[in-house]
Amino acid sequence: MRYLITGGAGFIGSHLTDALVSRGDEVLILDDLSTGNVENIADAIASGRAQLVEGSVCDEVLVDECMEWADACFHLASAVGVKLIVQRSVDSLSRSVRGTHVITEGAHRLGRRLLFASTSEIYGKNGSSALTEQSDRVLGPPSVARWSYSTGKAFGEAIVLGYHREREADTVVARLFNAVGPRQTGAYGMVLPRFVGQAIKGEDLTVYGDGSQSRCFSHVNDTARALVMLMDEEGARGTAFNVGRSSEITILELAETVIERTGSSSGIQMVAYEEAYGEGFEELGRRCPDTTALEQMTGWRSTLGVEEAIDDVAAFERKRAAANALPTADGEIVEFGEGAAADPLVDA
Repeated sequence: MRYLITGGAGFIGSHLTDALVSRGDEVLILDDLSTGNVENIADAIASGRAQLVEGSVCDEVLVDECMEWADACFHLASAVGVKLIVQRSVDSLSRSVRGTHVITEGAHRLGRRLLFASTSEIYGKNGSSALTEQSDRVLGPPSVARWSYSTGKAFGEAIVLGYHREREADTVVARLFNAVGPRQTGAYGMVLPRFVGQAIKGEDLTVYGDGSQSRCFSHVNDTARALVMLMDEEGARGTAFNVGRSSEITILELAETVIERTGSSSGIQMVAYEEAYGEGFEELGRRCPDTTALEQMTGWRSTLGVEEAIDDVAAFERKRAAANALPTADGEIVEFGEGAAADPLVDA
């Protein structure tokens, strides 16, 4: 099979590319590299089964050319990270809305199956113990920048599922819950790579608020596998599915676990949300997925826990740090390449 992956040079997209290439498929990656990273897909490209086209999902002509080559499309292109969304809410919202419409129309016109990567942010402030695909959305006011990302993804779902309902387009939606693993960046609020990076350097881990907020982290390998299974499953047409691991951990517990598993001497520093994100920021108490629908449809099960994710992120960061270090004349090690541009942010 030939697959088009928008945002394929990013965190989840690059792991999805690896999963498809490893089973013998061909992949065309469409990415503007505004937050993606060519290094993430270097091995896949070297294999001869993946290629990169640098461009925007808002470019209708380019999208049609890429879609004609492919048998199906994974639409993952979207800037993520709480801090990035808060800082660039207008750009994030407008690009998400425009790009999703262009991709959906192109896939439908050419008769290609489309999987749209949505997000657990869809549920907003709904803190129910297990969120099903039919759970209510509970959002704050539009004046709060955080909710622009949720709004943009909700529009995307409405378009994708609307095309199926009204035009019989072959579409499916995957709502991703906190995917974590190697290649993810901590530059814009991604908590696990930020914690691991701080722990490796021996810095205090910064926990926002009181640390009692909880999340359910899914290893990116499990996430990529779920996306492939949903794409392959004909019965998934016209439906949205939660993708994630249901085991909860508080952010304070996560920080403590990262320190333990990395063998770090770091402490923990509590930081007020206002200091990190500015006035008016709204945090979520908890967000836990019910993945019954996904499991029943595809047979998918989560196999990797947060401990494995921490270990994999730590190994990746240590390898990257070693590659980015040069010895000086007196033998001192100097690190470079620490900027945000060195890390991928494309997620869903």
